[in-house]
Amino acid sequence: MVGKMPEQGIDMDLLVVGGGLNGLPFAIAVADAGMRVLVLEREEPTHLVDATFDGRVSAIAHASRNLLRSCGVWEHVKAKEPMLDIRITDGPSKFFLHYDHRQLGDEPFGHMVENRHLREALYRRAAEIPTLTIMAPAEYKTVTRDAAGVTAELAGGERVTARLLVAADGRNSPLRKLAGIKTVGWSYDQMGVVCTIAHEIPHHGVAQERFLKLGPFAILPMTGNRSSLVWTEPTDRAKVIMALPDAEFHREMAKRFGDYLGELKVVGPRWSYPLTLHQSERYVDQRLALIGDAAHGMHPIAGQGLNLGLRDVAALAEVVIDAARLGQDIGGATVLEDYQRWRRFDSIVLLAITDGLNRLFTNDIPPIRLARDLGLAAVNKMPKLKGFFMEHARGTVGKMPRLLRGEAL
Repeated sequence: MVGKMPEQGIDMDLLVVGGGLNGLPFAIAVADAGMRVLVLEREEPTHLVDATFDGRVSAIAHASRNLLRSCGVWEHVKAKEPMLDIRITDGPSKFFLHYDHRQLGDEPFGHMVENRHLREALYRRAAEIPTLTIMAPAEYKTVTRDAAGVTAELAGGERVTARLLVAADGRNSPLRKLAGIKTVGWSYDQMGVVCTIAHEIPHHGVAQERFLKLGPFAILPMTGNRSSLVWTEPTDRAKVIMALPDAEFHREMAKRFGDYLGELKVVGPRWSYPLTLHQSERYVDQRLALIGDAAHGMHPIAGQGLNLGLRDVAALAEVVIDAARLGQDIGGATVLEDYQRWRRFDSIVLLAITDGLNRLFTNDIPPIRLARDLGLAAVNKMPKLKGFFMEHARGTVGKMPRLLRGEAL
């Protein structure tokens, strides 16, 4: 429990279901601006920050870092590694695309942060805000929404009322299903194998995205002489790789990794995650807004999944706070439509781009392979076009909410 224990019946401005990497930033942003917020999280917080819970490392783009800094979270992140350069290669091809942060200024493209460290920082910041309460582990039994507001009966017997319900409850979002909101999507029949690699030679903040025949192989800089490996393979092959003894797993990994960072060692456990795409047909319903994976899910090929969710966070927080300051109903249809109009098209575009990239770079037909290699080489020699793609990597393209620009709500 973070914050004051709710009474048997409690009235809030917002009820957020899901205290993860989208739900908590949103709750912190609006509570810091004066809203009364209750977050329900089904997992025990100590479990969420344990090293064995989630081996993933997130790329926090420059704009997302601005959001976390504006909300007072970034100062609590105890381990973060700047991503200074990005190098993109296509298998054995000699052509490549190189992004150098110095071409845009002094700031890195972003930072690599272990998910558990980000969760720790979010909980620390949440504890500093008196109008924010987190109940965990906690679940609702029933939720009703009508023109008057939201009412939730919790598993512990508490009754909560609010003006807006925010679903941050993941890609299989029960709240989305209860609202009858359908999704469009598919499985890639791929899995991402994730582990941490210790290496002899420093990475110097360089992220590698290698497009191999069967899927991307990403090497992402972590603190110390460590990198996070996100290794994509077809599902059947990924299951075989996950089951390999340590020595054989290391051998297969090292063949793809190469020796540019010297001697390698897998540290810690391995994880695997199925890769899918989904897009909700709408992001809002009566007094309900979807954010993050509840609204959309994408292939990790560009490392933008969390950043896409944080764009939702920033946009919804802005329209809610602006509406509150104007004396409007924060859960009203006009406010929610403003959020949906802002976010849905942007999400569709990014999902389409990442889906297209995955299909393009896993196609080994010789003319297509030649065309994409020439394309990489061409972009690398076109400063304006490359600059546009680098701004995308920083998350600084399009209509940006105030928090992503580093401004207060």
